Amino acid sequence: MRAFLDPDFHPGLLGGGQLGRMLLAAGFRFQQRFSVLDPDPRAPCFDLCPPGQFLQGALTDHDRVCSFAENLDLLTVEIENVSTSALRALRDRGVVVRPAPEVIELVQDKLVQKRFLRERGFPTADFVPVDRANDLVGLRDRLPGVLKLRRAGYDGRGVRVLKSEADFDQAFEQPALLEHLVPFEREIAVLVSRNASGEIACYDAVEMEFHPEQNLVELLFAPARLSDTLQKRARELACDLANTLGIEGLLAVEMFVHEERLLINEIAPRPHNSGHHTIEACVTSQFEQHLRAILNLPPGDPRLVQPAVMINLLGESGSAASFEAKTAQVRKLLARPGVHLHLYGKRESRPFRKMGHITVTDANLEQALKTAREIRRQIGNGISATGPG
Repeated sequence: MRAFLDPDFHPGLLGGGQLGRMLLAAGFRFQQRFSVLDPDPRAPCFDLCPPGQFLQGALTDHDRVCSFAENLDLLTVEIENVSTSALRALRDRGVVVRPAPEVIELVQDKLVQKRFLRERGFPTADFVPVDRANDLVGLRDRLPGVLKLRRAGYDGRGVRVLKSEADFDQAFEQPALLEHLVPFEREIAVLVSRNASGEIACYDAVEMEFHPEQNLVELLFAPARLSDTLQKRARELACDLANTLGIEGLLAVEMFVHEERLLINEIAPRPHNSGHHTIEACVTSQFEQHLRAILNLPPGDPRLVQPAVMINLLGESGSAASFEAKTAQVRKLLARPGVHLHLYGKRESRPFRKMGHITVTDANLEQALKTAREIRRQIGNGISATGPG
């Protein structure tokens, strides 16, 4: 791989969504000009790519991914649903792929991911495979439980809570797994980065509040309200897992807090929704940290500079608010101290689609939470849901 300061160094990204958009913005400071592949011809990354470096194509198409990346020096991802056979082929041809195809393949299948965690001694909820919906009949004694699609579930999709046999009609026909329903007190996430030299940087745990029906994060606040002992243990678990995986890049580790115990829920080998606050609230953002890791540069300082609360802005259905009215709302929001707006440039709004986020920073976490909840009440789901097409 050519040195990243070489003017001919050429990195690439699979996925052109909002995570990619924010990664590209961080890349500008490092003089990195990514080529991007995405199935949407006007994905959020489109506006940030140099001319001719945004290409359209399916991320799961082996041949399309290979043709896109064959002349790149480095390839990374902002989404797991990609062709890992293509990533292996590209690596064999000399393209540096970070994170490794094996790590991406591991998280593509939630059953494989869970087995990996259990076999290596990481704490996680009890689970069993469910090959077809009819298999649930023999698993009555495991209810209540959480049914998860093994593949292609994201942003709350592919997850169903089954409280009793009456909920069996909600079961998936595709292969899934049934997890024990953990009566957790909190759900937290830890971001950790690791480069090819094995250097690690770990952020403090953050706490998440979810939409009760869509299983999407509504509010995230940093730091998580944990004892010093649990905060330390959460960071240790994330670092141990990063080393076990040998990941080169950023890893998000979601965990449940249950009776002073930590259980790993899911992992993601990429920048993550649980790290958006790091742009304003930490010394080094998650996007710069991922960039440093995949370029094998020393990690940045992950320290939290000030408490923060992040609000996801989600698409609305049936909204009658005009663009002018939304603009007036934005003006009022930005007049408040510590309010930072991020819009993702998505042309089409759909119910519960992530359209942007707001980060509220304050020297006091409780005050930041109070402000964030006031903003939620004022704007509902999302201010960007009815923007111009």
